[in-house]
Amino acid sequence: MTTQTQPRALSTSWTVVLAFAAIYLIWGSTYIAALIGLESLPPFLMASLRFFIAGGLLFSWCRMQGERVDMRMALPRNALAGTLMLGGGTGSVIWAEQYLPTGLAAILVTTLPLWFVVLDRPQWATYRTAKLRLVGLLLGFGGILLLFSEDPAAFVSQAKASMYWPSVAVILTGTICWAVGSLYSRYRTAPGSTILNAAIQLLAASLFCALVSWLLGEWSGFSFDQVTVRTWTALVYMIVFGSIVAYLSYLWLLQVRPPAVVGTYAYVNPVVAVLLGWALANEVITERQIAALAVILVGVLLVNRPSSP
Repeated sequence: MTTQTQPRALSTSWTVVLAFAAIYLIWGSTYIAALIGLESLPPFLMASLRFFIAGGLLFSWCRMQGERVDMRMALPRNALAGTLMLGGGTGSVIWAEQYLPTGLAAILVTTLPLWFVVLDRPQWATYRTAKLRLVGLLLGFGGILLLFSEDPAAFVSQAKASMYWPSVAVILTGTICWAVGSLYSRYRTAPGSTILNAAIQLLAASLFCALVSWLLGEWSGFSFDQVTVRTWTALVYMIVFGSIVAYLSYLWLLQVRPPAVVGTYAYVNPVVAVLLGWALANEVITERQIAALAVILVGVLLVNRPSSP
């Protein structure tokens, strides 16, 4: 009995580790990928293409496996969850990166775990008793404040200064949308496999982003001839790794770990964004930034600490 259970538990543990690595590292790198994509693609049109191709690939795979869509429950539930999480959450960040540095955009998303704690009412009792997790959440947020304790306006050029606060508001609204969509996906579970549910969510988000893109006038005067190889490469990376590998990992983790724990990716993503900025864009890392990164990582470790039996 023991010999059969132990390998299975070990396998599950490694799956959780790999899934967290995907949302921690891959999503952290997509901030820079999105910035490259914005060089020659409008934000919501880029998001729509990203979600449509990723969703189409996943949906085609499910159909090849003979899986059917439950039109009564799976379709509406996934459509709502995908529109909130991907359309409202990811779409808002990509739009805001026109006016905000990638690191600052990632920092603003770190409010996400706090929204999980506030909005996840069924878990309130658990969060109250798991004091170390609450301490970890506060440490993570404190590390973010330390990391960017300088005046944020100093990071924005004068030409983009007028869009600074609107962009901040859009990202914060997007994080709330992501939290609401994630909790809805967790507690109103749709029938079907994780892959099929992700496919429907991606396709619904693609439709939403295409509509927003049209309303914002992004299609006016746009031509795919103007899209550069760099942008296409960044888009392919976001499709394969950001919207397929990492998003599937995220949806699976929501079913096996508390949402606030899964949401700690928002604390690690800025760490990845800052390090990539240093490695790829020759950005300077100060002693204060190193100290802040250490605080953030300690907070994440506390949040992910296994609960006592």
